[in-house]
Amino acid sequence: MKHTLSILLQNEAGALVRVAGLFSARGYNIDSLTVAATQDPAVSQLTLVMHGADASVDQLIKQTRKLVDVIEVSHPAVDAMP
Repeated sequence: MKHTLSILLQNEAGALVRVAGLFSARGYNIDSLTVAATQDPAVSQLTLVMHGADASVDQLIKQTRKLVDVIEVSHPAVDAMP
């Protein structure tokens, strides 16, 4: 199943590499990756598209939230569910 994640990161050197490295270390390919500045110059927004089973992606989201530079992770399809 296709998943889109929205991640807010601290705008620091190496933050993107740590997120991408987490996905790579767990054997996930990133289909699309976009990083943009936000109104706060200390924060960047990363939008990531990937394929994976729901349970595996949920675990990966939990692990991503533990990274030091990550401020927030949202998964719109899951977050919208009651």
